Amino acid sequence: MPVRIRLQRHGKKGKPIYWIVAADSRAKRDGRYLEKLGIYNPNTLPATVELNLDRAVDWLQNGAQPSDTARNLLSEHGAMLKNHLINGVNKGALTEDDVNTKFEAWLKDKESKNETIQKKIDSEAEKSRAAAIAAEKEVSAKRKEAAAAAVTEAEAQEEEKEEEAAAAEEAPAEEAAPKAEVQEEAPAAEEAPAEGAAPEAEAQDEAPAAEEAPAEEAAPEAETQEESPAADDAETDSQD
Repeated sequence: MPVRIRLQRHGKKGKPIYWIVAADSRAKRDGRYLEKLGIYNPNTLPATVELNLDRAVDWLQNGAQPSDTARNLLSEHGAMLKNHLINGVNKGALTEDDVNTKFEAWLKDKESKNETIQKKIDSEAEKSRAAAIAAEKEVSAKRKEAAAAAVTEAEAQEEEKEEEAAAAEEAPAEEAAPKAEVQEEAPAAEEAPAEGAAPEAEAQDEAPAAEEAPAEEAAPEAETQEESPAADDAETDSQD
């Protein structure tokens, strides 16, 4: 029975988790399997792989053929290397001590590379976090500036409205004041003709006096006329 090491999909929609299984090559992808060898979770950064290394190597030694994706995962975690070293022992090219020494050296080198990769990922994540915080602070500062500008503009508009209202209240008062002055001056103008009429009344009062004066002048003339017959009588007596 040909055995194949492959991935079997599990998990939620949009967040898949894959099992690394040894299954019959004729079985469906998500069907029955012979043994579960590990778990591959691509949703983390970096991706998480849990692998039973010894059981994976045993299946490889028994002729199981991995799929391309499974081969990459097995190679990344040393299963393919250990299988190659064991094949060397079987051929007599290596000893078990050589296998252990080389495999431990590879594990240390792999750990060092993983630490470097992890530090790089952490550094990029920190930079992204710092950039996001800076962008958020910038947006917050712009919002505060916009809010302050809006408040200032509202206050300016309110002051402008108050000034316009005050000006509108003062304008009718100023218009009413000249009208009151005009009304006060109008009686004075009416009094002026009355004062002008007073001389006319005085002139009318003087007019009868002027009429009386000719009458007084006429009185001496009458006396003169009365004296003139007396003079005539005196002349008559002298003639006699």
